[in-house]
Amino acid sequence: MKKLSSNPLITSRNQGKIANSAQTLSALLLVVLAQACATAPLETPSQVMLPSSNPFAAPSTLPYGMPAFDLIKDEHYLPAFEAGMQAQLAEIDALASNEEAATFENTIVAMERSGVLLERVSRVFWNLNSANTNPQMQEVEKQVAPRLAAHRDAIFLDARLFARVEAVHEARHSLGLDAEALRLVERYYTDFVRAGAKLDAEQKKRLMAINAELAELSTRFGQNVLAETNALAVLVDTPEELAGLNEAELATAAEAAEARGHKGKYLLPLQNTTIQPILKSLQNRALRQRIHEASIQRAARDNENDNRPVVARAVQLRAERAELMGYPSAAAFVLEDQTAGTVDAVNALLGRLAPAAAANAQREAAKLQAIIDAEGGGFQLQSWDWAFYAERVRKADYALDEALLMPYFELNTVLEKGVFYAAEQLYGIRFVERSDLPVYHPDVRVWEVFDANGEPLALFFGDFWARESKRGGAWMNQYVLQSKLLGARPVIGNHLNIPKPPAGQPTLLTIDHVETLFHEFGHALHGMFSDVEYPRFGGTTVPRDFVEFPSQVNEIWAYWPEILSNYARHVETGEPIPQELVEKVIAAQQFNQGYITTEYVAAAVLDQAYHQMSASTASTAFSELETLEKKLLADAGLDLALLPPRYKSTYFSHIFAGGYAAGYYAYIWAEVLDADAEQWFMEHGLSRENGDRLRTFVLSRGGSADAMSLYRGFAEREPSIEPLLQRRGLSTL
Repeated sequence: MKKLSSNPLITSRNQGKIANSAQTLSALLLVVLAQACATAPLETPSQVMLPSSNPFAAPSTLPYGMPAFDLIKDEHYLPAFEAGMQAQLAEIDALASNEEAATFENTIVAMERSGVLLERVSRVFWNLNSANTNPQMQEVEKQVAPRLAAHRDAIFLDARLFARVEAVHEARHSLGLDAEALRLVERYYTDFVRAGAKLDAEQKKRLMAINAELAELSTRFGQNVLAETNALAVLVDTPEELAGLNEAELATAAEAAEARGHKGKYLLPLQNTTIQPILKSLQNRALRQRIHEASIQRAARDNENDNRPVVARAVQLRAERAELMGYPSAAAFVLEDQTAGTVDAVNALLGRLAPAAAANAQREAAKLQAIIDAEGGGFQLQSWDWAFYAERVRKADYALDEALLMPYFELNTVLEKGVFYAAEQLYGIRFVERSDLPVYHPDVRVWEVFDANGEPLALFFGDFWARESKRGGAWMNQYVLQSKLLGARPVIGNHLNIPKPPAGQPTLLTIDHVETLFHEFGHALHGMFSDVEYPRFGGTTVPRDFVEFPSQVNEIWAYWPEILSNYARHVETGEPIPQELVEKVIAAQQFNQGYITTEYVAAAVLDQAYHQMSASTASTAFSELETLEKKLLADAGLDLALLPPRYKSTYFSHIFAGGYAAGYYAYIWAEVLDADAEQWFMEHGLSRENGDRLRTFVLSRGGSADAMSLYRGFAEREPSIEPLLQRRGLSTL
């Protein structure tokens, strides 16, 4: 997963560039803005002067303009945000007050050039608040989030500014614009309309209040999840209870416990998903149940971190906002601007997958129960048992033991001889590690990336290990966004949560970790290969249901024979992975797909069900969240006690603290494309020519053209769903 926008509330070069002036707001707007900023009122432009000692006061002098992490302190963020907001408001006031007729250059391009200081601090703060947060940063987040929402509204709801955008939009076909510039005009107009520019004064007042409250709710949700995930880590007294873990995993758990003041015990941190990966190894059934119950309790414990009221309020407000904008639901509003286009299209895809996946999962469950019965277990399979017995099936049916595989997947080797090597073969790029550049945490590594012609291309950060200061999951961030207009080259980070081994021990990866490395690097390539003029289209600025295509297609190379044979080397002997193991890995790719697909589709169904509610329905639907979840899943044929959704509502950060509201379906929607693209590469082969084709038609284009037209240009055909169904073992169901 990638956090698509480093700051979804303001500059959002990924979500719709902002531009306008607070000085043009009505008295009503000023009141709302003041209310949003009540904890730390905004100052006027003349009052805000950012001292030169603040690292955000001037552009970084480091290579590629990368942030000067060694100079940035927590106390620098809030002053920089204030100065950045006011500087942009002053810039845009001059733009909106311009007495000259609106033109592409003095209106659209001028907005693209605005807010540089705010962009600079925003990208660093929001990225590090995910990757390496602390209480001070979380307090800044609480203060800044609603203020940025008000700032964005002040810009998009400025009637003067919209009038200029609208004038350029009406004349766009007579201006002699190239294709990217023409699309920029059209996107700005759409962004303003979708932000409420055509609403009347009373509607704008309500919209601003909703946006400010949603910003606060998103902050609260994310902070609650992090607090609960850390608080519910499971403490174990003896190594005997941890039978099934290897020595390195035991040592890691012991170190984690000692770090929390529990020397001599073992701590098992929770991952972001419902089913915890460690369950497949633990032989102690009571401990498996304890871990699972801790996982599903997160942010639903009647304490200060309870997210149930946050979920209810957020869904209601999103529905109200959509209706204010003239749409029947939040999903209808969101999907109109995605490649899916409509609620019906998404429902049709999920509706086709759900029954087939559930039926497949039921067959898998019967097989697991048969193992339990044959062993005289005397109990019915439960959700906390699934991973453990599924691993048994994998060993029995495919003779594939993950413990035997992991020594062939050492982190550094997989990265450099797998992930990087695939990129070298496809695109001709080269990686040179740099230890001379400052990083925000000692675990972070930096590579300079050179293009096939030897020219500098990008900087790439690798932040791979888990820690308590990092949110769960895996994602890519853009620390500097590519733009020819601004002369900016990309600085990209990949962030994962691989358990860190004891000092001196190698980091051995599961198959899931290997796939995640390739996946997130696909996002990184999308950012690094960006070759657009305008920052509005830079990097991964594409519809959310297309953004996962480049990342998921990059997973293909994890199993491509010539790539796999290059990186899958035994950590001690250096011997390549035996061909018989490779064949087992390939054969097992459809293993457990009923479960995997069902848990994902269940989460996507919840997301759609919540965001397809009307405001009136949402206002009464959440009296008992657990009951509501069960009903919604039952309506979709997915109310399976054995198969909880990948994320239950109270820790579903994708949709309540990220940018995936009404958009979690995007992974499976994009997988239709990547499975079709895999078929294309199987027909045409792995080569520089074909890699450059993908780069030219998709990876370099960002959001500068319609997403599906980019895919059709690459593949020279419409995508088919059949390769996806075959991949997931659903084609005959």
